[in-house]
Amino acid sequence: MKIFTDEKKKIDSLTFNKFMLPIIKILPIIPALLSRGHRPLKMNFEDQLKALIYFHLQEHGSARHLIQDMNENNFAKENIAPEGGISISSFSEIINSRGLEQLLFVFQELYKQASFIIPKKFTDLGELVSIDGSLIDAVLSMFWADYRKSSKKAKAHCGFDINRGIPNKIFLTDGNGPERPFVSMFLSNGQTGVMDRGYQCHHLFDQLQKEGKLFVCRIKKNTKMTVLEENKAVSGSHVFYDAMVLLGNPGQSQTVEPVRVVGYKVAGIKYFVATNRTDLTGEQVATVYKLRWTIESFFKWWKKHLKVYHLIAREKHGLMVQILGGLITYLLMAIYCREQFGEEVSIKRVREIRNTILNELFNSNSDEDNQGNKILKEPDHLMQAKT
Repeated sequence: MKIFTDEKKKIDSLTFNKFMLPIIKILPIIPALLSRGHRPLKMNFEDQLKALIYFHLQEHGSARHLIQDMNENNFAKENIAPEGGISISSFSEIINSRGLEQLLFVFQELYKQASFIIPKKFTDLGELVSIDGSLIDAVLSMFWADYRKSSKKAKAHCGFDINRGIPNKIFLTDGNGPERPFVSMFLSNGQTGVMDRGYQCHHLFDQLQKEGKLFVCRIKKNTKMTVLEENKAVSGSHVFYDAMVLLGNPGQSQTVEPVRVVGYKVAGIKYFVATNRTDLTGEQVATVYKLRWTIESFFKWWKKHLKVYHLIAREKHGLMVQILGGLITYLLMAIYCREQFGEEVSIKRVREIRNTILNELFNSNSDEDNQGNKILKEPDHLMQAKT
């Protein structure tokens, strides 16, 4: 594989190169993407990866917008696009059929890098993984994305490392795809899966306990409980209930293994959560569940600011490629923000990265611009933005 730097390039951005450094570190170990025939690849994996990152970082509105940029913008032509350029039809074929294995590898390796760099927040609560699904609007021609007769949707099942504020696993199904079967796949031994009440399943709770995996899951208020041992509530605490129980109706859906149920009240609303964490206080169990909302904030931020769901693919393979491109970009941002500013990802820093890149490109090409060369298809006030 070639590397991202090239001495022949005249238009460059130090910030973009620094942003891409975590990718450069793993280039030698990324599985090779081979041509399926005798003809060489029109776009190798490195080109594909850079195009996906550039798409998300610069918030292109469509695949055509990205291709136009790579054909007309000098920086993108020299640093992002494959040699000789790429057509929209070739790009579409590549996105929808190639690079998935390699992108999964890059995602996993970047998560390892980010985990090493980003300090854990809640060390007293253990390794916490929030698990949830997010629907993605699809088009009617995406026949695999079954949801309703007149509506197509896909569903991204995501695991989110609460302690470090970054995604760590992803699966994709049609919009009607069940969520519970993925829970065990998200968790390693010692990790606690944190889930909303849509994941309540007594068979699942037994399965996780049999596998030695931990969970904190909200349950419905009217869930049948057979109390085995009740702990006395602490006076003045927002936790009003703490007991070891069997969940469900005897002889029907009842759990085989006892679970701990903690009840607490916030703003007048009562919550009940089931868990097999007996090492935590009732207040800590309540805190763990409240931290589940970090994944909701991530989904909202990701959709709004990284434009992940402006579809550039129609096949399931291609949508997964696009989603992984967004997750990889997010991990790069997390690493960059931590190393450069000691902060978490924020829209303020993302805008600063974009504007700094624009300023660097504008300044580096100021001499050549007199000849009519295009830098970026952005308004003048953005090209001269101050950070």
